[in-house]
Amino acid sequence: MLPGLDGIEVCRRLREKAPIPVIMLTARGEEADRVAGLECGADDYVTKPFSPRELTLRVRSVLRRASEPPPTGSGILRAGTVIVDAAARTATRRGVPFGLTVREFDLLVFLLRHPGRALTRAELLEQVWGWTYGDPSTVTVHIRRLREKIEDDPTAPRLLVTVWGVGYRYDPPSAAQSDPAGRSRAVDEGASGSARRETPA
Repeated sequence: MLPGLDGIEVCRRLREKAPIPVIMLTARGEEADRVAGLECGADDYVTKPFSPRELTLRVRSVLRRASEPPPTGSGILRAGTVIVDAAARTATRRGVPFGLTVREFDLLVFLLRHPGRALTRAELLEQVWGWTYGDPSTVTVHIRRLREKIEDDPTAPRLLVTVWGVGYRYDPPSAAQSDPAGRSRAVDEGASGSARRETPA
C-alpha cells in the first residue's frame, strides 16, 4: 500500500506530467480493479502473486514499445479530424493536441494502418502489446479510452467500431462515400507528399 495516495491517483498524476510508461503491481485482481487501473492510464496491470520472469517480460515489452523508433515511412495518419504523427508520437483533434499513453498511441497507430480489417483482441494483444497471452479486457479498456478521445460520440462510435464476436475495426470516415468499386480510403501521408492506400471495404 502507498502512504497518502493510492496507485490509481499516482498514475493519474503521472499521466498529467508526461506520457511515461506505467506498470501497476497490485494485489487487487478483480476485473473492476484491472479496468480502473488501465482506465487511469496504466500501460499494464500485473496482479500479485506474479513470477519474476513474467514481470521482466512485461517490463521489457512496455519499454520496447516506448523506445522503439517508428517504422520507415510511417508518415502522417488521419482519421477524420484526428491527425497522428507516428514519427513524432503526437496526436491532434481539430488542431488541438491531446494526450495518449504509450499503449493507446501504439494501438491507435496500428488500427489506422489497418483500415477496414476486423482484428481480434488476441491479435491486438500480440501485435500492439507483444503478448501471446494476457487478459483481453486490457484491449477493451484501451479501445474505450481511445473512443473517449477521438470519437464525436463515444457511446456510438463511427471510427473504432465493435465487430461482435470478433473484436474491433477501424472504419475510415470516407467509408460512407465508397467509390464505384466499393472501396474506402485511408490516408497515410509521407514527409514528401501524400500517398493514398485503398483497402477493400
